[in-house]
Amino acid sequence: MTPTTRRVLQAVLYEVGAIAVVGPVLGLAFEKPASSTFLLAVVLSTIALCWNYVFNAVFERWESRQVVKGRNFARRLAHGTGFEGGLTLILVPVMALWLDTTLQAAFLVNLGLLAFFFVYAMGYTWAFDKVFGLPQSALGPR
Repeated sequence: MTPTTRRVLQAVLYEVGAIAVVGPVLGLAFEKPASSTFLLAVVLSTIALCWNYVFNAVFERWESRQVVKGRNFARRLAHGTGFEGGLTLILVPVMALWLDTTLQAAFLVNLGLLAFFFVYAMGYTWAFDKVFGLPQSALGPR
């Protein structure tokens, strides 16, 4: 599979799972109607989908220049930390505006989501790699 196809497939499948979790969680956390929080989950997911594509392209470019190939725990940890950290900086203001709450409240809810998605991202990426194989960037030159 081409790197672009792989990134798009990985991101889309990841976000389908994200929408299924985030919508109901935000509805419960902020006592908002399901229709509002589902739509917010779609917006957040769309932002995350774009970030996922950009972040993975940059990460794989960096990864391809590394002497040690493969994706060990440390590299997966760096991937998850970089992805989720950047996404937090982007999503917190959006959540605060949408939910009509403070940045602090949105950040606190995002921390809960971050804890879930950090584990989800690492597990999902591992499973995705098992099903679809490692990308060329993790294998080295052909």
